[in-house]
Amino acid sequence: MLPIIVEAATNFFLHQIRLPYDFIDSTKKRTLFAYIDIETTNGEIHRAYIGCDPMLIQTIAEIFLGEDESDEQTLIDMLLETTNMIVGSAKVLAGELYETSLSIATPFLLSDEEVSAVQLDNSKCIGINGGEMTIALQRL
Repeated sequence: MLPIIVEAATNFFLHQIRLPYDFIDSTKKRTLFAYIDIETTNGEIHRAYIGCDPMLIQTIAEIFLGEDESDEQTLIDMLLETTNMIVGSAKVLAGELYETSLSIATPFLLSDEEVSAVQLDNSKCIGINGGEMTIALQRL
């Protein structure tokens, strides 16, 4: 499932953000994380995490909202919406490419304490315009 979400994220950067990206090793920058739960048709539940460092989420806010300097709540809202867009796109891709359907829930923000306690099964890091996005998956 992680490859589907990564493909949805790269589509997001190509078609929505229109910036080049590279797969990178994480540099462990301070990152805001959101998650969204996904249920497969066979009943498996996964939690997809999307994390963006402040530089990247500000870049996304500039593109979508036209704001040069967003406040923290705007950045959080932009992260939640980005998570929703990427995982929603992954849901569509799963249906089109793999003929499977997924149900997705509402995205939620993780606190710094919750982020440090999470045990991730798989993750991928993407570098965009000096910023970083981490995409991770946890089976529940």
